[in-house]
Amino acid sequence: MSDNKIPFFDGHNDFLLRLMMTDETRGPFWRGPRETGHLDLARMREGGFAGGFFAIFVPPEQKGPRRDLGSQMANASTGIPLPPLMSHEAAQPVALAQAGYLHWMARETPEDFAVCRTAGEIRAAMDKGIIAGVMHMEGAEAIGPDLDALYLFHEMGLRSLGPVWSRPTIFGHGVPMKFPAGPDIGPGLTEAGKDLVRLCSELRILVDLSHMNEAGFDDVAALSDAPLVATHSNAHALCASPRNLTDRQLAVIRETGGLVGLNFATFYLREDGRFSAEMGWDEMLRHADYLIEHLGEDHVGLGSDFDGCIVPKPVGDVTGVQALFEALRAHGYDDALLAKLARDNWLACLERTLGP
Repeated sequence: MSDNKIPFFDGHNDFLLRLMMTDETRGPFWRGPRETGHLDLARMREGGFAGGFFAIFVPPEQKGPRRDLGSQMANASTGIPLPPLMSHEAAQPVALAQAGYLHWMARETPEDFAVCRTAGEIRAAMDKGIIAGVMHMEGAEAIGPDLDALYLFHEMGLRSLGPVWSRPTIFGHGVPMKFPAGPDIGPGLTEAGKDLVRLCSELRILVDLSHMNEAGFDDVAALSDAPLVATHSNAHALCASPRNLTDRQLAVIRETGGLVGLNFATFYLREDGRFSAEMGWDEMLRHADYLIEHLGEDHVGLGSDFDGCIVPKPVGDVTGVQALFEALRAHGYDDALLAKLARDNWLACLERTLGP
């Protein structure tokens, strides 16, 4: 990494799903560089990617030819139909495979990548120039009602969990992928969901509010003493997607000293909610400004959603993050604020959540 690059921590990516679904040989797919997707080791190095959450995500079961979620969303005008609840018996093998891929990445390239469990381990890896990978779970379908599997995934390194993706789970309800809409859709956490949040607090697993509906958001806020975090969400006032956060939700997150990761997905950035990469920097700058205005400059980071979405053309892939920093600099962000947005805010939040 050259001296003029800003190293950054990213709050969300779906690379493990891409790795699981590829027909290519696993080693070259991981090492790169490739011309497809947003992430591989070579491009992460080039782009200044110093660490981040790697999501375990169990995709919807599909009939017919396999299509990734991003392709489905790109061809959707008002949203995509969401599948029904998935059992933990169906979800666990997929989730375990993706957890194994994360550890395989660390074994395959130990000089470049490490699975980290605490803020101290993240900092230590970064200091050595090793990319810090933190295991995240997007949707808790792989956790059964007895919650026993949470202990196992925690032992494997799970340190962040979103109880829901946009489909329902036995723990709560996510928001649909449609536009325009608000997050006040459906009931809150189930009793099992409340137990899940309590156990996450006990194990010091971050509870991710992204994808959660408003009632579930409020339930987590009432149950958790940890900082409230939405790893990859934007401002609902600027883009009326139910995946984005209202001013009230931003105020609640600010009160807890939490954090919101700026999502690069065009359909959570654009005022018209379109699934189009044909856009410049303006929308990203507006959301960054808005989040800082409502949360404070110590409580905003990055949550790219790389390999799980369509990103603006000027970003392209992980190598474009440095261009984003240059756009923010030209917009008036100084070096201190850029360092906070890039990594310092995430590290401070994770120290309060995961432990030093």
